[in-house]
Amino acid sequence: MRFGLKTCFLFFLCFGSCKNSETKISQKTKLDPLISSGIAEKMSSEEKLLQKQQAHPLDRMQFKLIESKIIDKAEIFSAVKTEIDNFPIARYNSLKPLILEQDIPTLQQHIADGTFTYTELTLFYLKRIANIELDSSRSLHSIIALNHNAIAEAKKRDANKTGQHHPIYGMPILLKDNINTKDMKTTAGAAALKDNQPLEDAFIVSRLKANGAIILGKANLSEWAYYFCQRCPLGYSAVGGQTLNPYGIREFETGGSSAGSGTATAANYAVAAIGTETAGSIISPSSQNALVGLKPTPGVLSRTGIVPISHTLDTPGPMAKSVVDASILMDAMRGEDVNDYKSVRSNETYLLKAKNDAFIFRFGVIKDLLEEPLYAAAVAKLKASGIEMIEIEPERKPLDGFSTLLNLEMKEELPKYLKTYASKNISLKNLAEIMTFNRKDSMVNMPYSQGIFDGIMADTTSVAGFELLRKELLINGNAFFEETMKTNQLDAILSINNYHSAYAAVGLRPCLAIPMGLKTTGEPMAITLIANSYEEAKLLRMGLEIEQVLQARVSPADYR
Repeated sequence: MRFGLKTCFLFFLCFGSCKNSETKISQKTKLDPLISSGIAEKMSSEEKLLQKQQAHPLDRMQFKLIESKIIDKAEIFSAVKTEIDNFPIARYNSLKPLILEQDIPTLQQHIADGTFTYTELTLFYLKRIANIELDSSRSLHSIIALNHNAIAEAKKRDANKTGQHHPIYGMPILLKDNINTKDMKTTAGAAALKDNQPLEDAFIVSRLKANGAIILGKANLSEWAYYFCQRCPLGYSAVGGQTLNPYGIREFETGGSSAGSGTATAANYAVAAIGTETAGSIISPSSQNALVGLKPTPGVLSRTGIVPISHTLDTPGPMAKSVVDASILMDAMRGEDVNDYKSVRSNETYLLKAKNDAFIFRFGVIKDLLEEPLYAAAVAKLKASGIEMIEIEPERKPLDGFSTLLNLEMKEELPKYLKTYASKNISLKNLAEIMTFNRKDSMVNMPYSQGIFDGIMADTTSVAGFELLRKELLINGNAFFEETMKTNQLDAILSINNYHSAYAAVGLRPCLAIPMGLKTTGEPMAITLIANSYEEAKLLRMGLEIEQVLQARVSPADYR
């Protein structure tokens, strides 16, 4: 069964999309207010776009709004406005070919050579974000907040750059805005959390900082990680507005729920970004934005300090422009967390060499996916390179009860987050109170309603029934992979985009999306590797080999 638009499971739609040259910076771009021509004119322009959008063939692309009604974009840049304005346009333009689309080892080499500094790298990204995000015709609505300490942190990295450092040192990284940071608010895109200022960083953020990464800002997302409204647009949140895809603004879906992490990385707003996934939320936007996205086995990376859906399935993961960069982010976030019951101790490094060593891998090719031209071409190219390809027809068992698993776990986990990890000024204690808050101003807080929240409250599954379905889901999810992989001695199964993310989710298996090319329409597509649990290091080695053969990442033409 292929998870196309006609056959996607309803629960699967909750987490990702289904099958389906930057112009010169003008001298006038000095962070002028976005609405300089007047509110009426701006609203008129948006209304025209929205009216046109109603003709889109996908109902989820028939937007009700684009601009956030909660945050003012000009205010996002206010704390760093002076530094951005003072960073010369000529210097920005000279750095473009040295920074855009370059991997972390290349950027580090430029800094080691004295070509530019960590401070300039940070300023470059901030100026780029401001230039694009404050241009209403080009904005991707990918950024919810910027870290006002980012430039100061970059200067510290420059002052201490001698000696041995992790490869992530000094690299500006964006975080999905459901990951706690003490420097910025963490909203999950929801109006109810718009003033949530955590006192502590999420565990993975503390690891990134300890290894020298610079947290540049927070990326927009599908609100509540797309477990909130039914059939609403991917990449929409009340706080951040409607995220748009740089490969086709208002034409292609962004993927969800880590939409801002995907679109911002694709448009070179940062070196890379961190997303989160329950079932498809890293793989989907990575696929839609020609990125490498890694969804680890739950527990390999800590979930502490991340707004939850499911303690069984949730995980953060890297979203980058190359496998090497994804491996560096993965390595920089690892570490055992005593506050996460699934957290595992591992001394294994995820760092990769630029050139893969000689490995012999066997991949399972899903027979009915060969009808997709890009997949068939990628498989043929990989086979010609000497990689073993075995055609398979995996067993497909129903995943009944998937939404119930998420319903009951979110209902249980969200109050724990609100009590322990949200800031004390957030008085809301549970899902029912959040829903009541949303109803006070439904046009702003829930323009697409809150149908999934309604379903959570209506779910009356017993504790005994819940434990039974959780066990059955694990069995049925693994049935898709286990027998086929053992029988054919496979290292991984090759899928497309997030077609089989639901099976991988309940089977607790890691996934890695690799750019496969662009469709004739210009929309990106990925080949997705699904491996055995806790084989992330091996998965990255396999991904590097595939990436080196396909070399299929193409940057968005209008954002170069």
